[in-house]
Formats: sequence, structure tokens, C-alpha cells
Amino acid sequence: MDVSLTLIPTPTIASSQFIRQRFREKQDMTVLNFPVEFLLVLLTLAVFLSVKKWKRKPLNLPPGRQGWPFVGETFGYLKPHPVTSVGQFMEQHISRYGKIYRSNLFGWPTIVSADAGLNKFVLQNEGKLFECSYPNSIGAILGKWAMLVQVGDMHLKMRMIAFNFTNNASLRSRLLPEVERHSLLVLRSWIHGSTFSALEEAKKFTFNMMAKNILSMEPYEAMTDKLRLEYITFMKGVISAPLRIPGTPYWKALKSRSNILSVIEEKMQERTRQMREQRDKEVDDLLSWCLKHSDLSKEQTLDLLLTLLFAGHETSSVALTSAIFFLGSCPKAVRQLQEEHSEIERKKLQRAESNLTWEDYKEMEFTQCVINETLRLSNVVRFVHRKVLRDVEYKGYKIPRGWKILPVFASVHLDSSVYDDPHQFNPWRWEKNSVTATTTNNLMPFGGGTRLCTGSELAKLELAVFLHHLVLRYRWELAEPDQPLAFPFIDFPKGLPIKVYPIGSN
Repeated sequence: MDVSLTLIPTPTIASSQFIRQRFREKQDMTVLNFPVEFLLVLLTLAVFLSVKKWKRKPLNLPPGRQGWPFVGETFGYLKPHPVTSVGQFMEQHISRYGKIYRSNLFGWPTIVSADAGLNKFVLQNEGKLFECSYPNSIGAILGKWAMLVQVGDMHLKMRMIAFNFTNNASLRSRLLPEVERHSLLVLRSWIHGSTFSALEEAKKFTFNMMAKNILSMEPYEAMTDKLRLEYITFMKGVISAPLRIPGTPYWKALKSRSNILSVIEEKMQERTRQMREQRDKEVDDLLSWCLKHSDLSKEQTLDLLLTLLFAGHETSSVALTSAIFFLGSCPKAVRQLQEEHSEIERKKLQRAESNLTWEDYKEMEFTQCVINETLRLSNVVRFVHRKVLRDVEYKGYKIPRGWKILPVFASVHLDSSVYDDPHQFNPWRWEKNSVTATTTNNLMPFGGGTRLCTGSELAKLELAVFLHHLVLRYRWELAEPDQPLAFPFIDFPKGLPIKVYPIGSN
């Protein structure tokens, strides 16, 4: 088979002249035949367009700084401070950057908002532009099915269960008598002239109240006290650094979580047997309702009940202790409370009734002023965690998708442009002739929007009823100096030690 081999001649002077001639003849050839020149043109064009786009749409983030790698400024942000201030960290950042600034907190690039308008905007756009997003350590200790960390349909389902427990009809018919009974159990146990922790007594009141109505556990039973002590350890872990090292508060809290769940699970098994064996016996608590009417799994039910026990007693007890603290330094408010509740008591005796009614509760107008002012100053939920789902423009700033945003309610509650003398305890600012739309619209101690705390009205009821019996029975004084601090959860370093004396005694 013949094979033809074509030889490529070595370029000569003649051939070079030929190439130059062909180039001049074909100047209209496409740039594809000249790759180097073409790439230079494309590169120049790309740079031009990029610069133009950058000039047209700058990434206008709020001012701020990132702090240390990973931890950012978290430790400074969480540094304890009196609840009647926003703390040195917030004061410095607001002074330097304004009410909206950027930082790096909890391992995420974060927008921090002390702006009332932005805070409302975030809460009103839950599930659209923003989504609940707490640190993983919170979910690990509360449980992956805890209502606090749920979003979407599951959060809505759990919220409806909780609302069934605390709706208006339930408050009137079932919870009001229970709140009064548990208030009197605690107050009647106080030894006159002795020193005790007001915070510890408030925790007994609110925990026993929740344990009874969620699990039908009676006050002062051995199991109830054991569970309450487990919750004290549990709470210390919730507010501590998430270190899974033996001996740390977080590690102890995880063990307490396991112990609490064992008690709740035992109650579930017991209730299931009762429902099978005694179908005509109705147990009126949240556990029974969940077993009969919800389609939650066992794990989901356990996490929900654990969370409601935690949230239902921790926040209310701290708020009640804060009210005792603020009233202790405001005799005028105590006298006005005594006048209001003496009148309610007089009307109750005229009706020959021994217990408070819903109508009595509705007449506690100045009491509600005291509660509002207490919640404004010692805002138990000082901020919430949200994740940005889409790029948002607000007041000229860009809030990027994927960042976290922290609406800080406490900063608005202590803002002098919203409240006169914001650091002072002044319940009279909430009276009808003094209150304004700005004052009420910016009070958000229980959050807002679709994630507004379902237990907010129960918390107010607990404070009002306890204060009713407290001011009619006792006067009190601080046994030693103490004050509420933000850790960021509110706590009293010494438990607010007080002494009580019967009304009328010297």
C-alpha cells in the first residue's frame, strides 16, 4: 500500500512576503483569527463593566467591625450588665456606629439592631425575609424539636398546642384559680422576719404552677421538687458556654435534660395507661391534651413539654422577682397598689366570695402599669436570633442574605427618644392619661409577629395575682444589696435576699 508523505517546507523570504500580502488583503477577517487581540478586548470590556457595576450598586453594609476570628465580638456582647442599661458594649457601638451596625457574633456575620422600626420589620416578615435561627448549642440542650428552634409548619403546629393551653377561655376558667392557689401556697409558707431568696420563692411558685397544669404534678411532692432542682441546673447550662466537658455547666445541663425527659416520659406512660383503663376519667392537663388530640411523635412531645416547662416558669419567675425588686425602692407605687387591691378585696367580701374572679383581675389597672414597667426595664427576652433569607434594603443599608440579624428589644425599651427617663422605674408612664401610641407600640417584652410568646397573657396573670396577695399581706425589704443583671438572660447574683413582715407590724 502506497503511503504519501507531504513535506512542509521551511519558510522562506518569499513565503513571508506572501503571508504579509495575504494579511493586507484580508483585513476584514473576524477577530477570531487574532486570539491575543481578542482576549485583550474582552478583558478590557469586563473590567470596565465590573467597575461600572460596582459604582452603581455598592455593598452598603452598616458600619461596624468583625472582631476576633470566629468568636468575633461575642464575649463583649454577652458581658453581664445591669438590666437598667444596655451595657458598655451596646453603648459604645451605638455611639460609634448608630442603632444599626454590623458585627460577628456567635460565629456568624451579624447585623445588630437597636432600631425600633427595623426590629418590627424583622418580626413582621418572619418566614418571608427572615427566619428563626438560634445557635446549635441552644437546639442541642432544648432539643431538636423544641418549639423555640422550630420554623414553618412544625412551629405553627406546636404553637397551636401551646395556645390551646393558654388561650383566653383557659385563663378564665382553669388557670386563674390555679394561679391564685399556687400564689397562696408560697406566700403562706414565708416565715416572718427570716431572710430568704425572693427569686427562689418565685421559681417555686411558677414551676409548681406549670408542673401542675402540664403534668398534673402536685406542689411539694418529692418528684416535683426533684424536677424543679433539675431545671435549676438545666437553666445554668442554657446560659453558659457550650462546652461538652465533664464538670462544666453545659455538660451538667445535658445530664439534667436527660433526667427531666425521663420524668416526663414516665408521666406519659402512666397517662397512656390511665387513658386505656379509665376512659371516663378526664385529666385536664396539657400532657393529656397532646396524647389525645395531637399527632406529634413521642420525641416531639417530650421536647415540647420540656420547653414549655422551662419557658413557662423561668421567664415569669424572673419578671416577678424584678417587680419585687423595683417596688422595694418605690414606696409610692406600693401604696397605690395597696389601695387598688384593698378596693378589689372589699368588693370581693361584699360578694361573699373567697377567690378572685376574672372581673377582679380586669380591675387591676395600676397593677398592669407596674407589670408593663417591670417588663420594659427587665426585659427577660432581650433579643432574638434571626437569619436573613433574602437581601434586604433598609434605611440605605444592605442586609445580606445568609447573615444573622439580632433585633435587640432591650435597647429600644431603654431608648431616650422613645421613653422619657428610660432608666427610671416609673409605672405611671403607663396610665391612661399619660401613655402614648409610641410608648405602647414599642413595648415588646414577649417578641412579636407570628412568634409572639403564647404564654404572655399567662405571665401577666401570674404577676398580677401574686402581687395582689403580696401587697395585702406583707411589707418587705432587701436583706442585702442585689440587682438584676443581664447575662444575657436576666438573673440576680444573690437571688434577691429579702425579709418580710406582716402588714401592720412594726
